[in-house]
Amino acid sequence: MTGFLVLLCVVVLVLINVPIAVALCIASVVAMLTTQGVASLPNVPLALYQGATSFPLIAIPLFILSAAIMNTSGISHRLIDFCQALVGWMRGALAQVNVLSHMFFAEISGSAVAGVAATASIIMPAMKARGYPGPFTAAVTSSTATLAIIIPPSIPMILYAVMAGTSVVQMFVAGIVPGVLTGLGFMGLCYWYAIRYNWPVEEIFQWGKLWRAFKKAFWALTLPVIILGGIFGGIVTATEGAALAVVASLLVGGLVYRELDWTRLKEAVIDGAVQTGAVMLLVAASALLGLYLTEVQLPQSIAATMLSSPTRSGPSSRS
Repeated sequence: MTGFLVLLCVVVLVLINVPIAVALCIASVVAMLTTQGVASLPNVPLALYQGATSFPLIAIPLFILSAAIMNTSGISHRLIDFCQALVGWMRGALAQVNVLSHMFFAEISGSAVAGVAATASIIMPAMKARGYPGPFTAAVTSSTATLAIIIPPSIPMILYAVMAGTSVVQMFVAGIVPGVLTGLGFMGLCYWYAIRYNWPVEEIFQWGKLWRAFKKAFWALTLPVIILGGIFGGIVTATEGAALAVVASLLVGGLVYRELDWTRLKEAVIDGAVQTGAVMLLVAASALLGLYLTEVQLPQSIAATMLSSPTRSGPSSRS
């Protein structure tokens, strides 16, 4: 009953537009006051602090910062141009570019929000101008951005690994094949819609254009190789890989492409700080709720109830 009331409280607060992190905190504090009294309140700031200060969690603000730097330094534009040259000959080419660019960006940033911020302002107006329906354009953009949840270095995977006490690297390895297959499935579905509604082919395939786009995007394409290669090769941890992503994006955007100045860097830092604050507040609130549920032994009670419930046996045979 306690768990149901806490969940109901969170749902009601979210429905009245209370932020999820704040709703989790309010529900947890109210539940602690109701069941444990005022003496439990000193545990609240300790749980919030400890929940957000785990060492692997440092990777989250670093990956978010690297994605923000990539958005402001021309890296995302070059990746989209390369995707256009690679799949522009297919039916529904802009939808295919939408999917493929999100796959590339997921391998760099690990953030669905960063992926949408990098690509949506470029691809969505182009798709609408070419006659793609608005609902389809929005659905493809929002759906393919979620590939960052599966494809490493996924920020949600880092959160899960920290909460579950498992290896971040193993989580990353497990997400490669499902992420790629999901992306290919999205591309196949976009092709089916393009055939059904007779959407256009944007251009014929040209090796020369692909080579030129590849040369322009070469350093951007090396970023996932550097980041994931270092993590999977055992050279760096996931947290160190996130720091490596920041350094690599600074070098590529500032020294190679020369589009990252102090003004854009300031914008990237502010954007990264805002996104990090939202994510880490949610992590801390989740840790507080988890502490309460552990103290009242709700997971153990649910498991015991499920194990002790009578199982329905099959029909007995008559002699």
